[in-house]
Amino acid sequence: MSSQDFDIVVYGATGFTGQLVAEYLAAHYKGDRSLRWAMAGRSLDKLKSVRDAIGAPADTPLIVADASDAASLKAMVAQAKSVITTVGPYLLYGNELIAECVATGTDYFDLCGEVPWMRRMIDAHLATAQKTGARIVFSCGYDSIPFELGTFFVQEEAKRVFGAPATRVKGRVRDMRGTFSGGTAASSKAIFEAASKDASLLALLRDPFALTPDFQGPKQPPGNKPIYDEDLKTWLTPFFMANINTRNVHRSNMLLGFPYGRDFVYDEMQIAGPGEEGEALAKQIVAANNRLATQAQPKPGEGPSKEERENGMYDLLFVAIAPDGRQVRASVKGDRDPGYGSTSKMMAECAVCLLRDAADVPGGIWTPGAAMQHKLIKRLVDHAGLTFTVES
Repeated sequence: MSSQDFDIVVYGATGFTGQLVAEYLAAHYKGDRSLRWAMAGRSLDKLKSVRDAIGAPADTPLIVADASDAASLKAMVAQAKSVITTVGPYLLYGNELIAECVATGTDYFDLCGEVPWMRRMIDAHLATAQKTGARIVFSCGYDSIPFELGTFFVQEEAKRVFGAPATRVKGRVRDMRGTFSGGTAASSKAIFEAASKDASLLALLRDPFALTPDFQGPKQPPGNKPIYDEDLKTWLTPFFMANINTRNVHRSNMLLGFPYGRDFVYDEMQIAGPGEEGEALAKQIVAANNRLATQAQPKPGEGPSKEERENGMYDLLFVAIAPDGRQVRASVKGDRDPGYGSTSKMMAECAVCLLRDAADVPGGIWTPGAAMQHKLIKRLVDHAGLTFTVES
């Protein structure tokens, strides 16, 4: 078969998140015969069952592929213009697939938040991807699209108001309702187990510039304990995804040619509230997160119910601060639970956007926002339930 058989192959379609991505494509692009997509996974019977359960057409192509079978991965990639993979932990199951995509010039999208693995893939494959034309796009979900594009969006407003981007941006989680799945828990466990055995991985986990090879910016706020934010007049508490998102935001700045400056400072924290009540809540959230880390986690394949996904949401604030103290503010909001309901829509639209709206992006290893910028914002607003708003 030729590389033109399918525009998108959803690899991992029988897993929790992969099924949601396939379900979104089946529903949102129903009747769009110009988008040719297929479902891939380890079991043909399970693929058939998922296809029927999500209401996909009976003739939806199904591909058997397994991370432990290099020949099956090679055959899958040979049929695809692009592969969406939800098969993690990527540290354990992503190496062969990304290598095959890079070698063949096939576009690749994942949900990775495993920073040390991402850095190793950048070091190993960047030069080849640039030669073959493969667009490798990491972190195409809640980590880290809303944060990466939220920073980009508020910086565009800063340029309009200040005449230049701000060298200081604060990312703040105002509200977030949602749960996580067993795949997320497994990825976290895998990366920390690997780091416990390899000091170089531990150093990458701690480095704000882990994803900007050969560049080290200024010292960044640690964000590891409750603090009072004088600009916002509120207490803040650590945000558990900050160690992923901040790295991707700095990589975007580098990929775009440092429009935010080489002295750019960015952090993320969760808003707890003002006064003594806010301080108490900030400390309670830290204690609750510490307890959660020691509890039994969901198994891979498990995740929030349809009702939980549809009742979830998120509301993110971005504050760009000029050297003279002036501020501009913007928000990014999502209409589903962040990790799954919203993530599945963002991931699918990333692949469609690069295919249809940003075909001129050259080969390389990208963040979604750096690769697609305003085009991705428009597609997420038009199709994926996100809003980007300048706030007064």
